Amino acid sequence: MRTAVKGKRVIITAGAGGIGQAVIRQLVAAGAEVATCDISEEGIESLRKKFPGIHGEVIDVGDAAMQTRFLEGAIVRFGGIDALVNNAGISGPTARIEDVDVADWTNVFRVNVESHFVACKVVVPYLRKQGDGSVIFISSTAGRLGFGLRTPYSASKWALVGLMKSLAIEAGPDGVRVNAIMPGVVDGERIRRVIAAKAEAENLPYDEMERQWLKLVSLRRMVPPEEIAEMIQFLISDAGRTISGQSLSLCGNQETLR
Repeated sequence: MRTAVKGKRVIITAGAGGIGQAVIRQLVAAGAEVATCDISEEGIESLRKKFPGIHGEVIDVGDAAMQTRFLEGAIVRFGGIDALVNNAGISGPTARIEDVDVADWTNVFRVNVESHFVACKVVVPYLRKQGDGSVIFISSTAGRLGFGLRTPYSASKWALVGLMKSLAIEAGPDGVRVNAIMPGVVDGERIRRVIAAKAEAENLPYDEMERQWLKLVSLRRMVPPEEIAEMIQFLISDAGRTISGQSLSLCGNQETLR
């Protein structure tokens, strides 16, 4: 099968969350070798128990030196690298722009953009040298739409698209494919926290805010993280060899954000 990833060596950041775990589950089941990291010690311990064959470390990807050590160590352990999934991200504040602290803005960009840049800076030279490989950024529909009260988050996700597009041009001649996945309302704990924060900011009940969010999605459904994982496997596999420089929306047609 052209979507096979057996033996592929994959690094995914922030593996303990909903999307991260779904990706690890998908790739491990398909026979890939996986290394991951997360800021949550409890999350990494849980992953090690669920997936004994993976390599997992507790790190803060916002610390460039720490992330670099993790990435280089994983590549040495694997004896190479075939794919990087940049999954790390935080939601940031939900507030009017005049109420957003500069420190909060900076922290969102440190995790959501700078950590992805650092990961690429470390990994892409290895992919170039072997003349093949895949880099995937997890952006968001907030990276193609505006998102009121979420300016740091939305701006960071737009920045990832620019990083992806530029790197696809830069690394393409060396056989490296670079894409971004733009999930919509992904089912899980994180989106429930975001909806709760929006509901509080707008003085609405949670159920009403959730209803309003899904009304903005043409298919009227949240995105199961497993469907994102399936797309990632496709992009890593030989079936995705001609796909690069693309922002792929998995959102049920998110019409707008509010």
